[in-house]
Amino acid sequence: MTAQTDTFIPALGHEAIAPPLSPSQLLWRRFRKHKMAIIGGVGFILLLLFIIVGSIIVPEKKANEVDLAARLSPPTSLHWMGTDSTGRDVFARIIYGGQISLLVGVLAVLISVSLGTVVGGVAGYFGGWVDSVLMRFTEAILSIPQLFLLIVLGKYLGRDIQTITFMGRSFSGSVGIVIVVIGTTSWMVLARIVRANVLSLREMDYVSASKSLGANNMRVIFSHLIPNTFGAIIVASTLGLAGAILNEAYVSFLGLGVQPPTSSWGNMLTSAQSFIQRGAWWMWVFPSLFIIFTILCINLLGDGLRDAFDPRSSRHL
Repeated sequence: MTAQTDTFIPALGHEAIAPPLSPSQLLWRRFRKHKMAIIGGVGFILLLLFIIVGSIIVPEKKANEVDLAARLSPPTSLHWMGTDSTGRDVFARIIYGGQISLLVGVLAVLISVSLGTVVGGVAGYFGGWVDSVLMRFTEAILSIPQLFLLIVLGKYLGRDIQTITFMGRSFSGSVGIVIVVIGTTSWMVLARIVRANVLSLREMDYVSASKSLGANNMRVIFSHLIPNTFGAIIVASTLGLAGAILNEAYVSFLGLGVQPPTSSWGNMLTSAQSFIQRGAWWMWVFPSLFIIFTILCINLLGDGLRDAFDPRSSRHL
């Protein structure tokens, strides 16, 4: 009897002193419970590898090389995804068009997140008339239709801006217009989320302690309050990336976004619409599949991150 008790107590004690999980470990454990989010994350990583490795293997010259003798060729061993109406290789254009679509999405989200975080953080922390002015300004910007603004500015300014050269690549000036418009018209929802979080966090004891130690307002906002809203910011950034890529595809499909010779998945669909009834299905199927796949992966990833950052999520340990 005594021997059994002696062996049982150490086992119980060993289990009781197991170290607790850190916040990052809890976050990862909740995230990996979301199987579809894991699939979305893996799919997005494979997409990035396709674009990055593909641009190393396939030169940009191949994406813009015209071969009229091979125009409208179906997928073959020479042209894996066929050729377009001027004989350019669709596979190569998918690679470099994906770079532009993702570049537009990422830069637009960086602008959007920066504006939304600053406006929401300042409004929530100071309150009073500062909060009223910033929130009325946010509501005013929210009333501007993003797609309409993209179409108008793309039509009247996109073709007048000179070509931009960046890291050895040339981009049509319309790329900058699309990035700026999407970024400056999609920060308002995030600003409201950040403001709501900061309103509840600014009354916490650690904020009062920081002020008593001499921290100024900007330090309190950006060193203590904003880091504690990273969960909402990361989720909004992920879902905003999908929206930015989709908006770029919209306006480029209408011929008012990214302009040739710069390729994007959206303007590849524009080039394909005249040949849909001629049987050149590969010109629109492959860009469409890549757009759908990218949006799906990002949305699944964002859904998983939202659940992981929410401690009240149903997907617990």
